Amino acid sequence: MSIHNLDKIFRPEAVAVVGATPRVAAVGYAVLHNLLKGEFEGKIYPVNPHHKEIEGLEVYPSLGSIGKPVDLAVITTPIRTVPGILQECAAAGIGGAIVVSAGGKEAGTEGLALEAKIKEAADRAGIRIVGPNCLGVVNTDLKLNATFASHMPLPGKLAFISQSGAICTAILDLSLKEQNGFSYFVSIGSMLDVDFGDLINYLGDDPGVSSIVLYIENLSHFRKFMSAARAVSRIKPIVVLKSGRSEAGIRAAASHTGALAGSDAVYDAAFKRAGIVRVNTIEELFDCAELMAKQPRPQGPGTVIITNAGGPGVMAADALAAYGMEPVALSPETMSKLDAILPPYWSRNNPIDILGDASPERYRKVVEVCISAPEIKTMIIIMTPQSMSDPTTTALSLCTLLKGKRLSIYTVWMGGGDVEQGQEIFNAAGIPTYETPERAIRAFHYMYSYARNMEMLQQIPPALPEELRYDQPGAKTLIAEALNQGHHLLTEPESKALLAAYGIPVNQTEVAVSEDDAVDAAHRVGYPVVMKIHSRDITHKSDAKGVQLNLKHDEDVREAFRSIMAEAAAYNPQANILGVTVQPMLERQDYELILGSKKDADFGPVILFGMGGILTEVLKDQSIALPPLNRLLALRLMESTRVYQLLQGYRNRPAANLELLDEILIRLSQLVVDFPEITELDINPLLMVDGGACAVDARVCLAPSEVASPMHLVISPYPSQYEAVVEIQTGVKILARPIKPEDAPLLIELHNSLSPTSIYFRFFRPVKSLPSEMLARFTQIDYDRDVAFVGLLQDEEGQKILGVARLMADPDVTRAEFAVVIRDDWQGKGVGALLLEKCICVARERGMQLIWGHVLPENINMLALGRKLGFSVKRVPESSNYELRIDLTRA
Repeated sequence: MSIHNLDKIFRPEAVAVVGATPRVAAVGYAVLHNLLKGEFEGKIYPVNPHHKEIEGLEVYPSLGSIGKPVDLAVITTPIRTVPGILQECAAAGIGGAIVVSAGGKEAGTEGLALEAKIKEAADRAGIRIVGPNCLGVVNTDLKLNATFASHMPLPGKLAFISQSGAICTAILDLSLKEQNGFSYFVSIGSMLDVDFGDLINYLGDDPGVSSIVLYIENLSHFRKFMSAARAVSRIKPIVVLKSGRSEAGIRAAASHTGALAGSDAVYDAAFKRAGIVRVNTIEELFDCAELMAKQPRPQGPGTVIITNAGGPGVMAADALAAYGMEPVALSPETMSKLDAILPPYWSRNNPIDILGDASPERYRKVVEVCISAPEIKTMIIIMTPQSMSDPTTTALSLCTLLKGKRLSIYTVWMGGGDVEQGQEIFNAAGIPTYETPERAIRAFHYMYSYARNMEMLQQIPPALPEELRYDQPGAKTLIAEALNQGHHLLTEPESKALLAAYGIPVNQTEVAVSEDDAVDAAHRVGYPVVMKIHSRDITHKSDAKGVQLNLKHDEDVREAFRSIMAEAAAYNPQANILGVTVQPMLERQDYELILGSKKDADFGPVILFGMGGILTEVLKDQSIALPPLNRLLALRLMESTRVYQLLQGYRNRPAANLELLDEILIRLSQLVVDFPEITELDINPLLMVDGGACAVDARVCLAPSEVASPMHLVISPYPSQYEAVVEIQTGVKILARPIKPEDAPLLIELHNSLSPTSIYFRFFRPVKSLPSEMLARFTQIDYDRDVAFVGLLQDEEGQKILGVARLMADPDVTRAEFAVVIRDDWQGKGVGALLLEKCICVARERGMQLIWGHVLPENINMLALGRKLGFSVKRVPESSNYELRIDLTRA
């Protein structure tokens, strides 16, 4: 369903309260009372067959009896009545419903059955539902308070969404104290229909929303959530508190990766990939909510601490250090200005201790100096009540000075009654205030991390030296044969064969079923050798004493074979022993790493990287990320571990080949992208030695998949199926393919080649260069949401983009705006038609309904192309421009 139907819930012109009652203690009364008290600007219709009038309003016996248009029904009656009420909604043309009623799935089997009936009735009628079991919805812009909460939030630009009604009321109560305003306040309840993905999409499009705060207990429709969050977080901060960090589902893991990649770690990785800031406690959620409501995004790490007491200044500096940050070094110019206004015995350092007798005037002068200092981006202003200080007057003085400044400013008025009035002054002025330096620094760090994460997400990934090749048919055959034979764990040789099919380097591995076989294999491999147990039933070979190292002679091999077989039989008498494997002994390795993948029940496959070897699960130095990966994402994954510092070279150890490691991670990512049958995969260890890499042990777990690739992923991968070499009108063959993040340098070159006229036709304004934010938006697209094709030509000067056609879809992917730009010397040669046709074909395949775009009247080539491809061409009302539209629902 379209998210635009959510307007019926969040921007209704008329609301019916089903179950409205004059009984003050009832939910139906509270909802009606809040609508009236909030001075909702639309119509309000109480519905209850047992009353004629409530609060001065006429009461209707049923929805059908209202006889006037209604957008939203707020249902407060018992949940068993809801399916029938939704049928009334359908008959009355009501498009949205808030089901406050509890007793759904939280009540057990009977509640689940009721929810199924509610969902069926809503889907049949096209009604959007918030709830059941929710507090309701607030839109302060419309003065709509369709909740049974005790208060109306203050107006603002922060949107808050929570699965917990109790968290909603707690946040609301605190927001009134801290003077934080909200644009939307949403209790989402059981998410039978409207979920977090829907709301992020909807609120992301609302100019009245500057940032979004979420309290999440569980998610649904994970791919939609990731798509929405990745799109919206680029333009609006999203902060989330996700409850439920316990690890319960990893005890039966068959691999190191399965044991290490716990569910909460996967949520962390998903939120990070989506650009979401995750907080850990209710207190932190409060602090971030306040910060986003009142402060601009931090512009950098240049933090100054101003204090009238040394101890709190040290506490603030220590808190910064805990996050790997330091107070900014003050420039000589700043020091000189401070010397001129401070007593000679001030700290002469940052933190700036302006001493216990600091007057409001001294605070003001110091802050003025810091505001003008170019090295300072963030200011922490601390006051402790002392006999010579005046917290209230100081707060008043600073508020007038700080109003409208673009710096990130945090105040810490420490104490009790003496500082309360100062705190209230800051809250009323929209300046964040905290009770301790640690809380202020922590809140700052979250928002600074968000800003840094946005920078990283918008960086351009470097291209690989050459296109990677994979033996996908060979890998497919190997997996299919194993599953057909009922094998859900590949043997080590089979696992290595699968890795090798995707270009991941493995060592030579020979299978032997007897002592003589083992000796022959050792001769083929070359001494010294390693021998390992070969069995599907023994996954951790070292635990079964199934690994023998550095075997140098035939007799060593024979003795090792006998020992391994005996130990394996004792370790697991029921195990099916297939023999042993014989492999070359790498006598020296620079680094031992673990690479792996686990198929998470919610987010699909995740990639793991970290310190490898037998102590992997003890050291727990690893990080995880969601596929697909590119070189930049692979680097970020490695940078999140301690072993990455070693890989750059340490003492007498040479640096590892990080470019090769990038490539191996990308190849591993592609393997799990292509095969949803892979449930767990371990490469442990991957040895890095002499500038190379070698997987010396591997384990792969399989299971049949009900979902084909790539729908098992929560992030849509590059759609290589749309690549094609095509001959255009001039007889030249070009490669037409979807755009890639790595195309950014080629896109810059294309833009630089365009004439001012071509640029104006594309952007409707002069654009001298493509800023990094725009470049990232154009190249790092969500392949589920947007469509963009480039035409590439390889000539003697290298590869270049001849043109780009793109469709920018609305959040529900039913409508899309098109744009086309072609290199000047290639216009009129069929490149634009080819690329736009490909976009239209993909749009039809995805079920889009409409493509549209505005074209300047001077752009006669684009108008002609539109007519050729079947677009209708009409003047835009009250404009000289034309709108081109094509209805894809028609044959």
